[in-house]
Amino acid sequence: MNAVGIDVSKGKSMVAILRPYGEVVLPPFEIEHTDRHIAQLAALIKSLDGETRVVMEYTGSYHAPVSHRLYNAGIFVCVVNAKLVHDYANNSLRRAKTDKKDAIKLANYALDHWATLPAWYPEEEARALLKSCYRQYGEYAKVQTMLKNNLISVLDLTFPNLNRLFTSARRVGGTEKWVDFAYTFWHSRCVSSMTEEEFAAVYRDWCDGKGYRFSYDKAVAVHQAASTNTGVVQPSGTMELLVRHAAQQLRNAHLTMGRLAEQMTMLASLLPEYGVVMGMFGVGETLGPQLMAEIGDVRRFRSKRALVAFAGIDVPPYQSGTVDLHSRSISKRGSASLRRTLFLVMSGILQNAPENEPVYAYMAQKRSEGKPYRVYMMAAANKFLRIYYARVTEHLRRLEEEFE
Repeated sequence: MNAVGIDVSKGKSMVAILRPYGEVVLPPFEIEHTDRHIAQLAALIKSLDGETRVVMEYTGSYHAPVSHRLYNAGIFVCVVNAKLVHDYANNSLRRAKTDKKDAIKLANYALDHWATLPAWYPEEEARALLKSCYRQYGEYAKVQTMLKNNLISVLDLTFPNLNRLFTSARRVGGTEKWVDFAYTFWHSRCVSSMTEEEFAAVYRDWCDGKGYRFSYDKAVAVHQAASTNTGVVQPSGTMELLVRHAAQQLRNAHLTMGRLAEQMTMLASLLPEYGVVMGMFGVGETLGPQLMAEIGDVRRFRSKRALVAFAGIDVPPYQSGTVDLHSRSISKRGSASLRRTLFLVMSGILQNAPENEPVYAYMAQKRSEGKPYRVYMMAAANKFLRIYYARVTEHLRRLEEEFE
């Protein structure tokens, strides 16, 4: 048996090959992530006598070129969580860390866990693209929050509380009424310099041009706010530039997120469990693809408990001597993005309060027991994931039987 440990980094990897009892087949050596070098590594691994297994850490997208090429070459590949390798065999007082030591550590991990190493398989293209889209969606959501706060802070100098004057939800295309209004009427003087009737006429034309609903009462409210909140700085070309660029950047972020959401919905609709997931209460056009992106193929989890642990909302037992704790915090060792999505789903269920839904009934039971907000929300998320696992696995099993 040959254990190949590959310490993956950006653009290159360190490889070590060991056999039981510390036999070194090849000392650690470095390869680049090029077609020629990876092909040479695959040929070398296949030339070894006996069974060979390759172990590497999950490192975002860095390991993808190596894992895919070795898998396509017919080599057993195992991609393990970096936390498992980090906690393995730290039996030295010295905290030395090099790529060579890490590659050897991975090879030793493969030898010690030989019988239980899970085989790695590449994701379906639709699932991989869906996950990539969702990760980008999450990054743009952070940027959008930053740009929104930036625009509000700039408007505090020219048109304070402008964002509070409009309550219209963001449209499907990604535009938002208060942002578009700020781009055109970037200073309170742009409104207060007109009479109420003049502004109402201008506001009507602006709403017609942008496709927004006109309300005369809203025009009056905006004019009154502009007349009382004159702004900190006087109108100038510099402030116009700052406000309009801030508004444009936020509009671009909204537009990008809207397009990504459409793409996520399209990719999610290609997956076999799409109808089942979208039929669950609390899951809408936005949260459904997010759930499917983070969970992936549910068949990769051996049980519903494994899925709950992947989300990091499990409560591991803790017992030592006479100490036996039953009330503990969730582990938070899993996907933070999945926990966020689950929390949004639970918020929707709590707001709608569907009495016939088992998740809400369980949530209501925990609330009646006096559990804190976060406790009953995560308990309901735990139950939701168990139902998700049962329904999706049953649906996929039926599809497999029909296909056969």
